[in-house]
Amino acid sequence: MKILISDSFDPSLPGKLAQFGEVFDDKARLGEAEVILIRSKTKANRDLIDQAPHLKVIIRGGVGLDNVDREYAQCRGILVFNTPEASSVAVAELAFALLIALPNRVVEGHTSMAEGKWLKKELKRTELLGKTLGLIGCGRIGREVATRAAAFGMKVLAYDVVPVAYPAITQVDGLEALVAEADYLSLHTPLTPSTRGLVNAELIAKMKRGVKIVNTARAAVIVEDDLRAALESGQVGGYATDVWPSDPPDPGYPLLHAPNVIMTPHIGASTSENLLRIGEQIVQILSQQNL
Repeated sequence: MKILISDSFDPSLPGKLAQFGEVFDDKARLGEAEVILIRSKTKANRDLIDQAPHLKVIIRGGVGLDNVDREYAQCRGILVFNTPEASSVAVAELAFALLIALPNRVVEGHTSMAEGKWLKKELKRTELLGKTLGLIGCGRIGREVATRAAAFGMKVLAYDVVPVAYPAITQVDGLEALVAEADYLSLHTPLTPSTRGLVNAELIAKMKRGVKIVNTARAAVIVEDDLRAALESGQVGGYATDVWPSDPPDPGYPLLHAPNVIMTPHIGASTSENLLRIGEQIVQILSQQNL
């Protein structure tokens, strides 16, 4: 078996995969690959698949599969897998770190002090205790966030098209009902035709004024121009995101220069522990295939 590692994984992964055959990271050898391992950077689209006539398996190390043309892969008889269980804690911890940073003015405090300012009176904080967190999507990552929010004394509500019973979460029947109650919103939906542009001007208008939003899902779940307008008007009090329409985003992306925004460069799944877990799941997947 010939295995192409197309994106960055834990350095130990090639050694773990040696039992299955030849492992290489030279993308010029795509045409030889029977298995390709990707994360977010590589797009396993029709063009890539057509350049890999021997391809049998695509494994995406991570949660979503929106960077894989699954329909075309299926037509070609190519198996597609991801590693959804591996990344839950890593992404949830970053989401909660952003949730804490927004009301505590952490970034503003650091930046102002680095600039020689002392904004002790100006930087007013608010607490998470007693506030309502609304989860849009409550899969593995959403449930991990809920556990942490409950430990901070937050009330956790959630809306999902597939209701999930979970001790820390109260299910809400509709999205509009959820956003009307939430002081904070955390997004945990996959990118699908129904979730693309989900957070738009119409939905934002139904939110509490000053609501704070954390996005570790996908950038396209947000209508960026609508959100920027809401940040400028104060309807949305803060936005923290780890996800972008491209890595890196275009310099003109509207939210890069919007007020009250905290940004990280798509590092949600980039913990050392998570990369090891991803590697373990890849080994498990390949062990179960008769290739």
